[in-house]
Amino acid sequence: MKKLFISQPMRGKTNEEIEAVRVAAIESAKEFLKEDVEVIDSFFKDAPVDAKPLWFLGKSLELLSTADVAYFAKGWEDMRGCRIEHTCAVEYGINVIESYRE
Repeated sequence: MKKLFISQPMRGKTNEEIEAVRVAAIESAKEFLKEDVEVIDSFFKDAPVDAKPLWFLGKSLELLSTADVAYFAKGWEDMRGCRIEHTCAVEYGINVIESYRE
């Protein structure tokens, strides 16, 4: 079983929209990998109210470091944080799945 990190656009989305993309990403990753996955929870619902984007990125990179594979949901290439996570995954040898569909 692989540990799965999900990177997805979140700005301007509701919790329900974010969760729906995560469910689809998990199913897509399982299908692609042909095995079950352990999802790394990188959706910070209880983040500090005054948390800045760099706080979220730092936490995300810490979690990414524990992943076997990183799934990048549709729209990732347009989001600064997702692009940074993608670069880190590639540079540090974490397998990458890129989605360009919902």
